[in-house]
Amino acid sequence: MNSILRNILAVLIGVIVGGFVNMGIIIISGSIIPPPEGADMTTTEGLIAAADLLQPIHYLMPFLAHALGAFVGALLTGLIAASHKMTFALSIGFVFLFGGIMMVISVPSPTWFIIVDLALAYIPMAYIAGKMTAKKS
Repeated sequence: MNSILRNILAVLIGVIVGGFVNMGIIIISGSIIPPPEGADMTTTEGLIAAADLLQPIHYLMPFLAHALGAFVGALLTGLIAASHKMTFALSIGFVFLFGGIMMVISVPSPTWFIIVDLALAYIPMAYIAGKMTAKKS
């Protein structure tokens, strides 16, 4: 397979699979850490309405979803890419970081979570995945 086509395919697969991992964790998160009584966590409006009721533990699963989604997407991208594995793995981190920024804009979160999430969930996880897949010199 042409290396350019393979690299493009690697990024597409990384974004799609990473997105599925992210959403899968978000979907099951309510059964692992129950939301506050009466909170509807299934819609953006519900999240906004419940923001004042959330405790720090309620931010664990979203952080894991963001970090693992970026990590798995970047890992697959690095494994599939024909060349420049670190660059393509980091590109997944930046795609997910952009999504994280959009989420922060649309759903209110405590400042501490915004900082932790944006600083630790996306680029660092993509970097770790990229290091795991990059060839040793």
